[in-house]
Amino acid sequence: MIARAQQRESARSAPPLAAADLDRVRAAVAAALDAFLAQQRATLAGMDPTLAPVVDEVRAVAEGGKKLRPSFAYWGWRGARGHGPGVGEDDEAVLRAVAALEFVHASALVHDDVMDAAGTRRGRPTTHIGFADRHTAHGFSGDQQLFGVGAAILVGDLALVWSDEMLRCSGISEAALGRARAVWDTMRTEVTAGQYLDLLRAAGGLPGPDGALTVARYKSAGYTVQRPLQLGAAIAGAGPSVVESFAAIGLPLGEAFQLRDDLLGVFGDPQVTGKSADDDLREGKQTLLVALAEEAADDAGRRLLGELLGNPDAGPEEFEVLRGLLVSTGARDRVEQRITVSTVRARDAIAESPIADDARAALDALAVAATTRTA
Repeated sequence: MIARAQQRESARSAPPLAAADLDRVRAAVAAALDAFLAQQRATLAGMDPTLAPVVDEVRAVAEGGKKLRPSFAYWGWRGARGHGPGVGEDDEAVLRAVAALEFVHASALVHDDVMDAAGTRRGRPTTHIGFADRHTAHGFSGDQQLFGVGAAILVGDLALVWSDEMLRCSGISEAALGRARAVWDTMRTEVTAGQYLDLLRAAGGLPGPDGALTVARYKSAGYTVQRPLQLGAAIAGAGPSVVESFAAIGLPLGEAFQLRDDLLGVFGDPQVTGKSADDDLREGKQTLLVALAEEAADDAGRRLLGELLGNPDAGPEEFEVLRGLLVSTGARDRVEQRITVSTVRARDAIAESPIADDARAALDALAVAATTRTA
């Protein structure tokens, strides 16, 4: 334990370099996305000018956020490149390859918002709402909501198609691309299956805390940390020891990331998160937070959950009462405790991982950022 603590402190002792490098990676990912989308905008606008808003919507969804997924993938590669044949890969090409993860994420966000009937995302209307508003503004015929939902499905599909194209055209070697495909395919299968599991849980399947954690693992946690790290390892051509160490980091850290997201969805500051703190309660999201509250509540508390969770007619005062229940049952504290324990496990695994020191410091900084964020 002392050795692990010393290794964690060593990783934290490099923040000036690590912080600069983290910012460089985020900026490079953003620039790669901009260049790719500019090219796609020209292509679609050449097909018909009315397609430009579709590209602009993909851009708007993909340009937000902290670029955590590409960052984990890049530092996975940087940490592992001395362990395999990927040491000669071009840094800029790898950055373009991992930037493709943002399109997978954008696709998941757009489709998730449709399934949840969400109204806002990062301070702007969700894709289906935005296109419904466009339908009204232009005086189109037919049902505006169906138009919005249909457009959003296609925007999400297009983002997923472009994720493949950006990875394939990134400039990494054919050998690295071949190694990356297995992880890439597994990741995209898992996140799509996780979306279905989320629907199933909302309909009454996969009950209880274990069901909530299963959904969290496949819908978000896996493709946020574990698979991006392993994608970087695959590009590097790293062996089993590195791949296994990345699983030991990614599983607990991905879970902690998603649990933080769940807490922010209910207790976050709307001015910071860009969405109402009532949305997740109004949508009736069946998170671990809710499952633990239901498990610990008395009969009156469970009735309250049944009446208010997922009730589109409930107002702010009623949702504030529901938030009080999530606190008084101890559910919020239990989720915070699990975040803390999972983050410690992940940081211990980072300290013990057989990777380069600069990558270890960067991954430790990313672990802290992912689990202590406020948006």
